[in-house]
Amino acid sequence: MNDQLISAALYIRVSTEKQEELSPDSQKRLLLEYAKGHSMTVSQEHIYIENGISGRKADKRPKFQAMIAAAKSEEHPFDVILVWKFSRFARNQEESIVYKSMLRNKCRVDVVSISEPLIDGPFGGLIERIIEWMDEFYSIRLSGDVTRGMTENALRGAYQCRPPLGYRIPYHKAPPEIIPEEAEIVRMIFDKYVNDRMSIFALTKYLNSLGLKTNRGNPFEKRALEYILQNPGYAGDIRWNRTVHGTKEVRDPSQWIIRPGHHPAIISKELFLAAQKRFHSEHHPKNAKPAEAAKHWLSGLLKCPSCGRSLSSCVMHRKTAPDTFSFQCCGYRKGKCSHNCYVREEEIAPAVLKALEDAVRLCNVNYVVRKCPDGKYENAELATLKKNLERIRQREARMREAYLEGIDTKEEYRRNKELLQKERAGLEDQIVRLDQAASDKGSGGARMIIPISSILDILKSDQFTMQEKNTALKSIVERIVFDKGSLHIDVDYYLPESLL
Repeated sequence: MNDQLISAALYIRVSTEKQEELSPDSQKRLLLEYAKGHSMTVSQEHIYIENGISGRKADKRPKFQAMIAAAKSEEHPFDVILVWKFSRFARNQEESIVYKSMLRNKCRVDVVSISEPLIDGPFGGLIERIIEWMDEFYSIRLSGDVTRGMTENALRGAYQCRPPLGYRIPYHKAPPEIIPEEAEIVRMIFDKYVNDRMSIFALTKYLNSLGLKTNRGNPFEKRALEYILQNPGYAGDIRWNRTVHGTKEVRDPSQWIIRPGHHPAIISKELFLAAQKRFHSEHHPKNAKPAEAAKHWLSGLLKCPSCGRSLSSCVMHRKTAPDTFSFQCCGYRKGKCSHNCYVREEEIAPAVLKALEDAVRLCNVNYVVRKCPDGKYENAELATLKKNLERIRQREARMREAYLEGIDTKEEYRRNKELLQKERAGLEDQIVRLDQAASDKGSGGARMIIPISSILDILKSDQFTMQEKNTALKSIVERIVFDKGSLHIDVDYYLPESLL
């Protein structure tokens, strides 16, 4: 080491695990002593301290990321990063190598462990890799030990996560106790959802209009209410292993651990089960907008026959005349679908009403029973048939475009169309036979006709809002596929299991 002063940064981290390690103050003191003894200067702004943060993922450590950003800046504020141990820098060897290599080669910054000195040359690099391997192995083994311990605690009914709205933990390892004022909010949510049949979206707006907050102090949103309504903790049980650590991806329910807890319940088991029955019997399309946000009673139901995406609604406001609506494939508008599926309200609305009227008049409706997620009836064969049917729809769309653009003659278009129609008819026949063979399939009869008749009355009445009509139609119709070329629509009906 020469006599020239070297600028250094300090990186100090204390893990989430309860292993023996130096406190942040102790690490800082030792690092500053090392810097002073090796002619290094340390600026206060480049002392990066993180408490209770795991070293497995670099992107989860804000101070670490700030230090890397400073090292990459044109100012080059420091030449070396001092750590107490290499494990403080990273416990994932892959990330450790990537960041150290980037710092050394692109930023001219070294990483030095003051308690693990390395010799120069290739042997020093080898020793550094061995240390990194040992750190990662220790982290993986510790993670396994922690997971096994938490699983055992969950099986015994112990509570080991952040308490939800309505509860607090009075002291370390104590079971949650009820917060009376928050518990009233929880009871209100379940009561209005089950007994008043209020939708989640409407319930969200209602709670926020009262100025109520979540246990994190934030306004309520749809996701928070769905979590509350599905949390068995409110009925006195504990649930563990629901999500994947780090990604928050929800695991299959068969992997969850649900046991009677040691904490008091806020609601009865009967009320909780009633909420589950309603929640799972209703259709919850991913990323679908709630009925209360719908512009038109057909919003969210019309689908493109080519790509399957929704037809988004567009309203034209007029001063001297009623508003007019049109619908267009959102995929086409974004350049993701080549088929321009566009229709005006005056064309599609009467066609949908006529389809509903025909269903009632003929008293012959095919429908699917909407079951809970753990009782899906659709098997692999049926899914394959539907996928092939979707491919035919796309081929029909491309065939029409080829004819309209003059690529195919009228005779070629007619011949190809007949072939595809035969293929479509064969697939649809197979799908119908599979559906009829399943015990969850209904056909015709008053079960479906009565709901359709009631909803027709709602759609034709002026006493209901667009949102109310949209909610009513979505209660029995999953989607409406509109074929612009033939001006034909296919209506897919379903019946909630709770109505059987």
